[in-house]
Parts: sequence; structure tokens; C-alpha cells
Amino acid sequence: MTVDQIPSVVDRCGSAPAAGQSRPRPHTSIATRRHRAFYMFASPWIIGFALLTIAPMAYALWLSFTTFDGLSPNWHYVGLGNYRELFSDSQTWNSLGRTGLFAITSVPLSIIAGLGLAVLVNRPLKARGLFRTLLYLPAVVPPVGAGLAFKQLFDQNSGAANGALNLFGVDALGWLADPYARYVLIMTVLWTAGNIMIISLAGLQDIPRELLEAARLDGASAWRSFRSITVPLLSPVLLFQTVTGVIASVQTIMPLLLAPDPTPAGITALPQSNYLYMMHVFAEYFAFGRYGYASALLWVLFVLILVATGLIFKATSGVVFYNVDPEAKK
Repeated sequence: MTVDQIPSVVDRCGSAPAAGQSRPRPHTSIATRRHRAFYMFASPWIIGFALLTIAPMAYALWLSFTTFDGLSPNWHYVGLGNYRELFSDSQTWNSLGRTGLFAITSVPLSIIAGLGLAVLVNRPLKARGLFRTLLYLPAVVPPVGAGLAFKQLFDQNSGAANGALNLFGVDALGWLADPYARYVLIMTVLWTAGNIMIISLAGLQDIPRELLEAARLDGASAWRSFRSITVPLLSPVLLFQTVTGVIASVQTIMPLLLAPDPTPAGITALPQSNYLYMMHVFAEYFAFGRYGYASALLWVLFVLILVATGLIFKATSGVVFYNVDPEAKK
């Protein structure tokens, strides 16, 4: 092979760029750029979710197989021992039953209260914006502040609730003790009904007015229109509120904020009606220092929430109506 037959570098790699001219960038498709932009914008949430949710859950799962107490290095692996103890613990089952009763009672009441307020402020009233603001304000109060306020309001010695009863000659009641503590707890849930009101109001305003007007012209009463048109079209909103309400109710820490002694030692002295599942978890963590057993309790609660959510979706699959089919493929 002669020197003339050897391909030059320019022939193998293409023509060299002229002096002062940069080499052209490789072509990137629009889809690739969109995917890259999506992950760049979502990366703060993804990183936070991995570090603040996935990692703690994995750590709690590991703890649930140990006897770790948070301080002592003398812990050992017990496998499913914590879970076997959990299923034979009567306190766990009793607290779980009280939590289920609380969810069954508080979630429908809060949804009904929020929907009723939404229907009220959706009407053409004077100062409607002011009423919406005032009704929503309690929902933005931090839970700790709301709990302390209710604790002062229903204090047996100096609370305003007993002060009002004394005006009518009724003796002071121990609101924060059994059997009244459960009613105060439900009041704290209804206190935040403004949150549900805002979501329901958005759903009401999304209902086509033509349907309600047609029903009125056909002679349907206001109640019939509400039952046959408004509620079915609000069913996705009501489903969302039911699922989130159940999750929030089983995880509530409000009984601890209402406790006379909100310390680790005082957790075990809560009124029996307010000793919910999360209070049992708090007691195992902070009063007894049983981190492994408490982590097992939390993982069982996580599984129960998944099961309850799935059952709710399954039970309501035939009564929830969407304007767009959620199963439709794009």
C-alpha cells in the first residue's frame, strides 16, 4: 500500500471544522429534552421522597425485626417476634378498634359538614367571600395550636364550655376525661371542615349549570337535584375526601395534644376512649422505649391503610362517576 492509498484523518472523520468554527452538537430529540427537563424539575421532590420517606420506612422495617430501644447497644435480631407479639397483644387490638370507630364516625361527619358549608357559600349571598374566608380560617390553624385551644376551652376548672354550662345551672363536666373525651376529639375534626369545604366548593362550581337548570324546568325539587345531579357529579371529590380522611383519622395525634399530661409518662394515662392506635405507638416508642415493637406497629398500620384504601376504591367503583374515563388510554 502506497502513501497515497492511506486514508487521511479528514477522510475517516469527516471534514474538519474551519478555523474559528465550533464542531456541531449531536442532535437531541425533543422527547429526550422533555424527559431531561421533567427529571430536572422533579429531582428535588424525588430526592426528598427518597431521603425523607423511603429511607425512614426502610429503617423502620429493619427495626421491626429487632429489640432496639433507641439507646442501648445490646439489641438483637428477633425476626417476626415483634409481629407475633403484636397479634396477641390485646391493647393493640383494642386501640385499633377504637381507631376504626373514630374513623367511621369522624370522616362522614366532616365530609357532610364540609359539603354543607360549601353548598351554603356557593349561593349568591352578600359578603360571600368574607364568609368563605372566615369558615376556612380554622383549617389553617396549626394542629398544635388548635389542640391547645380546645384543651383550654374544655378545661374542667377554667374552660369556657363549663362556664357556659354554669350559666344554665349545669355542673361542670370533665370534658377531657371519659366518657366525654371522644366527643371533644370529634369536635377537633369538625373544626377543620373548612378544608373539605374548599375542595367541595371547587367541585360544585365545576358542575354544569345547564343540568341543574334542566332539572328545575322538569319540575325537580332542590333536594332531588342535589341527590340526583350534584352528588353523583361530586362523587370523585367525595371519594378523594373519604380516602384522605380515613388516612388522616387513623394517624391523628390530637388525643396527645388534648391529654392533661402530654409527656411520655402521661401517654399511658390518656382517657381510654382516646387511646387510639397512634397513641399506642407513641407509648411503645417514648414511654416504654420499644422501638422495634413500635416500628412493627407502624408497618402493620401501613399495610392496613393500603388494604382499607383498596377496599374503598373497590366498593365505590360502581358509584363514582367521572366526566372523563380514568381508565381511557391516551
